[in-house]
Amino acid sequence: MPELPEVETVRGGLAPVLEGHRLARVEARRPDLRFPLPENFVQALTGATVVALTRRAKYLMARLDREDTLVMHLGMSGRFEIARPDGASRPGQFHYAPDPDPKHAHIVFETEAGTRVTYYDPRRFGYMGLVNTALIDLHPWFAGLGPEPLSGDFDADHLKAAFAGRRQGPKTLLLDQRVVAGLGNIYVCEALHRARISPFRPAGRISKPRLVGLVEAIRAVLAEAITAGGSTLRDYAQADGALGYFQHSFRVYDREGRPCPNAGCKGTIDRQVQAGRSTFFCPVCQK
Repeated sequence: MPELPEVETVRGGLAPVLEGHRLARVEARRPDLRFPLPENFVQALTGATVVALTRRAKYLMARLDREDTLVMHLGMSGRFEIARPDGASRPGQFHYAPDPDPKHAHIVFETEAGTRVTYYDPRRFGYMGLVNTALIDLHPWFAGLGPEPLSGDFDADHLKAAFAGRRQGPKTLLLDQRVVAGLGNIYVCEALHRARISPFRPAGRISKPRLVGLVEAIRAVLAEAITAGGSTLRDYAQADGALGYFQHSFRVYDREGRPCPNAGCKGTIDRQVQAGRSTFFCPVCQK
């Protein structure tokens, strides 16, 4: 499932063609994705202007000049393709993804500028909804979400309070969206390795100085992944069709049996199942 860097990369690709643009035509080719679309979905969006395209956790949010915000989640295989009047554009240094199958083109947005943005989702695990902008923080999708990991609200003091007295490992808690919003399995494994913190150590026993290092590692991993365009996993692709290449920078994720890349460490990357997810780590430098 796309994680924060993938969603942020998609947001960055869509923003230039949607922000400040009026939706001249909206087509819903089926009444549902993972969940049913709102009954007034097409009517509410047609003629609306996208004031801002933002991200919260793993959600894309298109704030409209009306009372609602269009909320979009990519699920496991959702992706957007952009077609401009001068033809489809796929810039970038990455390898291009195969052309999506038209039968999976479920939602089409056309702007007054002539740009067409199509949402494809073969598995239909993604979903869209219209949420009252003034009440969005109270909506079940957003109520209780923790701070954004790249924001000033996410720091060692926050983690120290969230981890206090907890016997669960830090990886389990970092995947809890109430602790921090948007983190997923890949980047938590990577960040813990960089910070040299065991994913299994009781979180409440991790010192504040080490949490400072963990926050820095999380921010660094996310920033690098966003710059690289996310990670190529399953069906994920950027909005321009290019594939993310951060997977070439993975230190531990999916690197079981390889030498630990941390300087001075002679360990070998191991994998264990933790809370139903694969945890990749170095048993030597992440004691």
